[in-house]
Amino acid sequence: MTARAPALSSHTLPPWTLSVAPMMDWTDRHCRVFHRLLSRRTLLYTEMVTTGALLHGNAARHLEFSSAEHPVALQLGGSDPQALAASARMGEAFGYDEINLNVGCPSDRVQNGAFGACLMATPDVVAEGVAAMRGAVNIPVTVKHRIGIDDLDSYEHLHHFLSTVSAAGCDTFIVHARKAILKGLSPKQNREIPPLRYEVVEQVKRDFPGLTVVLNGGVKSLEAVQTHLGWADGVMIGREAYQRPYLLAGADRLIFGEETPLPSRREVIEEYLPYAAEMLAQDVYLSHLTRHILGLFAGHSGARHWKRTLSERSHLPGAGLEVIRDALAGIPDVVLDLRGEREPQSVLA
Repeated sequence: MTARAPALSSHTLPPWTLSVAPMMDWTDRHCRVFHRLLSRRTLLYTEMVTTGALLHGNAARHLEFSSAEHPVALQLGGSDPQALAASARMGEAFGYDEINLNVGCPSDRVQNGAFGACLMATPDVVAEGVAAMRGAVNIPVTVKHRIGIDDLDSYEHLHHFLSTVSAAGCDTFIVHARKAILKGLSPKQNREIPPLRYEVVEQVKRDFPGLTVVLNGGVKSLEAVQTHLGWADGVMIGREAYQRPYLLAGADRLIFGEETPLPSRREVIEEYLPYAAEMLAQDVYLSHLTRHILGLFAGHSGARHWKRTLSERSHLPGAGLEVIRDALAGIPDVVLDLRGEREPQSVLA
């Protein structure tokens, strides 16, 4: 059995100790409000927002967020230093707590824009962008990247990348412990096929003890987070936090050492309903709000009714909060009021 990292005082743990990964089409503002109801301390990230979308589009649509989401970081996609600096200033003006540069996305669209994971081939370009953003804002500038791309997957190349970018003023690196294969694999396949190599990230921390190193990739439980915190400065959870979001409910106690009780799933939904009502009044479709909460009862009695009701009815014209309430009606009270993951055997029988 692997030993867990010792618990630290909540006052000594920075936000990056645990975070939820930026995920395209998933971690929008509605998702982040929902996640914040589960954990007050976990650091949340936006979806990647390109500099072009901010500088030549409706910036407010991309940047507006609820004050309840703090701490929250803005992830930018881009490579031009001036555009990155201008976008970072906008993010700081909107109140974000951190600016993060995406050097990990392998999609064709991102590659065509000459940013994302392909930037690992040009550490100097990343360094120039980081320096420009650092000079433009007073909040932290961080980088999220892979351990390599294609044939540029040696540890020597990764070491050079980190040395070059850290010299430009970045002291926090979120490392996805897989390399990216830019030709031949889809973004989904790039999250699954290249093997996880945690040992590479551990070596990074040994070689760069002065940097903040956050591990990303394949982490599926808070127990795994605790194990990795034995050597990493932080851990970022991705799809598991979205598909099984209630795992975040234990984060404030288990990871950050706070004494607040776990929220029940009923309490989480009751807190989400006023936000949903506010958004519906602003003509947001119910389906945009409910798609993020589909996994709240994953693995428990009534989960199928919950997902089916929300999925089949949320997109219908005029759908309102009654859809969520009807979905709740199919969940046993003992599950609604459960504070934790384990369902009583009496319900399972």
